[in-house]
Amino acid sequence: MKYLSSLLLLIFSVSLFAQGKVFVANIDSEIDLGLAPYVKRVITEAEEADADAVIFKINTFGGRVDAATQIKDAILDSKILTIAFIDKRAISAGALISLSCQKIAMAPGASIGATTVVDQAGKKQAEKYQSFMRSEMRSTAEKNNRPTDIAEGMVDERVVVEGLVDSTKLITLTTDEAIKYGVADTSLSSIDEVLNWIGSENADIVTVKQNAAEKIIQFLNHPFVTSILLMIIFVGLFTEIKTPGWGLPGTAAIVALIVFFGSGYILDIVSSMDIIIFILGIALLLLEIFVIPGFGIAGVLGILMMISGIFLGLVGDFPIIDYDLLETAVFQLTFSLLGSIVIIYFLLKILPKTKMFNKLILHRNIEEKSGYTAKKEVFVLIGKAGVAITDLRPSGAVKIDGKRIDAVTHGDYIEKGAHVTVVEEEGSKVLVEKIN
Repeated sequence: MKYLSSLLLLIFSVSLFAQGKVFVANIDSEIDLGLAPYVKRVITEAEEADADAVIFKINTFGGRVDAATQIKDAILDSKILTIAFIDKRAISAGALISLSCQKIAMAPGASIGATTVVDQAGKKQAEKYQSFMRSEMRSTAEKNNRPTDIAEGMVDERVVVEGLVDSTKLITLTTDEAIKYGVADTSLSSIDEVLNWIGSENADIVTVKQNAAEKIIQFLNHPFVTSILLMIIFVGLFTEIKTPGWGLPGTAAIVALIVFFGSGYILDIVSSMDIIIFILGIALLLLEIFVIPGFGIAGVLGILMMISGIFLGLVGDFPIIDYDLLETAVFQLTFSLLGSIVIIYFLLKILPKTKMFNKLILHRNIEEKSGYTAKKEVFVLIGKAGVAITDLRPSGAVKIDGKRIDAVTHGDYIEKGAHVTVVEEEGSKVLVEKIN
């Protein structure tokens, strides 16, 4: 009996002083898709460490609904205790994330609510968006035994909660109101108080911050950065198609493609189908350039599929069509295309006239009689007609007055055997057009 008592005392002492782990994550900025991988990683690491709980310290005005739903799903699927500590405010998408936690503690003077879906200008979105958000808030509140009518009233001012609001106001609760109506569990001032509340005052605190990879992914998802990547893709592919061999522009385009689709795939914006559509578009375009003469259906379809793949990669795969995201995607794509056109024009028209480019060109004339010229001088050919003896893509060879002459077009494709006329001649450069 004495030994049994000693054993029980030892077990009690060990359990009394045993230290568990509690993970702490900060959600204190705009909620975007770059935040979702961070939250998922925190939960995964906490589960692997068999932690007592994960505390999400929340202070946000909200953000993207699709990002909030990803975070909400990850928290609801967690196998350990999740706690939302609303430090100052949990507005809009922040309220949905808070409701997904099993326990909610709010600091004095904090607030939660106002989850109506709005666009970037703050204008209320259409009913289908509100309906989706109402269902998300209702189901999340229901899962954690919170009042579903108040959760819906945070989205829709038409929801009446007797004694709280009428049918003209959205619900946003203070700390005392949230506790009174069962939205929050308690009022606490710090993480230490939260630890005491859940009985983990002796636990090791593991504060998890965004790592470098997550910050880079979040940075790459910024609309301006994405637009720059798209311009690199468009200019690089165009330059590579128009020049022989493989060089820096093509390599830069491939790297930009990997970064664009890779970061989007990590953030669940880009799907495998988006990537497949883009690759099929490239395949059709290459088929049109190197196999099928002329430029027809395959080339047009290839370009459309490439643009479609990129556009779908900007919009993302969300249950409802978000016209705000569509507007942003259209702006990004338009900006990138126009920027690419300007850059291509600069490369074709302005760069050859710059001092830096001219340093690469030999300007001193070499007499033909010296024996060092590559071919005999081409005399005045403007206006003369001839025949293309190779395909011009846009460079090739033509026969004029029985002589083979290297020639180029304005960028048009001219098939072998077509009749051409010389429209411009500058040194050894002969520019031709097709005679219809």
